[in-house]
This record gives sequence, C-alpha cells and structure tokens, in this order.
Amino acid sequence: MTSAPVMDPRQVPVIQVDTHLPPVPVARLQPDALRQRFLAPPVWQPELVVERKFMDRAPMHAAVLIPIVMHTEPTVLLTQRPAHMSTHAGQIAFPGGKVDAEDVDAIAAARREAYEEVGLAPDGLEVLGQLPLYTTGSAFLVTPVVALLQPGLRLQPNADEVSDVFEVPLSFLMDPAHHHHHQLLWQGVERHWLSMPYQDGSQERYIWGATAGMLRNFYRFLSA
Repeated sequence: MTSAPVMDPRQVPVIQVDTHLPPVPVARLQPDALRQRFLAPPVWQPELVVERKFMDRAPMHAAVLIPIVMHTEPTVLLTQRPAHMSTHAGQIAFPGGKVDAEDVDAIAAARREAYEEVGLAPDGLEVLGQLPLYTTGSAFLVTPVVALLQPGLRLQPNADEVSDVFEVPLSFLMDPAHHHHHQLLWQGVERHWLSMPYQDGSQERYIWGATAGMLRNFYRFLSA
C-alpha cells in the first residue's frame, strides 16, 4: 500500500526555476485570443500527464474548471480545500470533483461542481474547451475544462468543500519564471512536482501539485 508523502511542500528544496522560458505574451491572455486558440489549437504536447501513484484504489474520473475572470488583466479563480478533506486537504485547487453518473460529460461535471462548490451558475460560464487528461497520484483521472466568466459575479462558497476563494493574475501563472521544480525521495521513489507561490498581499498562496501541473500544461498550450 503506497501513501502520500507526509511533508510540508514549502520545505522541500527548489531544484530549478524556469527563468529560461518565455512568458506567454500578454496579448494571448485576452478573451478573444483565448477563444481563437481553442477554435484553432496549435500542434502541442502536454508536459505533465501522470503523477507517481501514492494511493491504491480504483481510478475515478473527475473534472475541474479553470475559470478565467475577464478583468482588464485576466485572472484565474482558485479555491482552497478545507483541512478536513480526505484527499488533498488544505491544498489550492480548481473548482471541481468526481464525474457523477448523471453528468453527460466532463464539461457538465465541471459546471455542476463549480456551482456546488462556489455558486458559479452554469449559464454564467463561457466554456472554451478542454485540456488533456491529468492523472493524479491519488488516482483521479482529471479533465481540465477552461472557461471565461464575467468579473463581479456573486459567489457562494460551500464551507464543507471550500475554505477560501481568490484570484491570481493569469499573466503570473503563465510566466515560467514563477514555476518552481521540486524533488523528494519518498519510500525509495523520487517524486517531482511544480509549485507557483503567489504573494497575495500579506498571504502566500502556495499553488502546487496537480493544480500547478495543469497550469503548466495550459502554459504549454498557450505558448505553442
């Protein structure tokens, strides 16, 4: 039986920062450019697809929403999971969860979960498309769904599933100078992951793991 490493990811040394890679040009982060990118996607390959497994259980399909808020400077809406959650407790995440039997597809699941978690009404989302499947170490097969939403929407976070909701500039996340690589030897296995720490006023938003991995793939998609 494998298990998740018991550690504070902030304390694991950074082995590389990708200052050698260019940021996505600001013009490509605007709504019309994002729409066009999904309408006519480039030839590209996701960089991160499968995490090393740390949980022995049957794989479960899940979907998350990558909600891009259309401010003058676009942002990404993120959530923080409560400490009591059975998996990924306390971590920063996208709204999302397991695909249920009544969900017709991953987009429907992402819409439903975003409504249940933070009160994002499905008709307030403009879905652009999907990114490739991402398999987490906890055996979730995650489909990321990218959508645009208008600023100023009233949110109603579900306290059982979300402890905080906040936004991070898309330009920050799409700049590899903020992408930190980590490495840890755990139970004889080397584990690698990314983090994208964001200073939100006096609070650090420590984005890492699967969320950072899917954002890295989004970077590869937009920069291709």
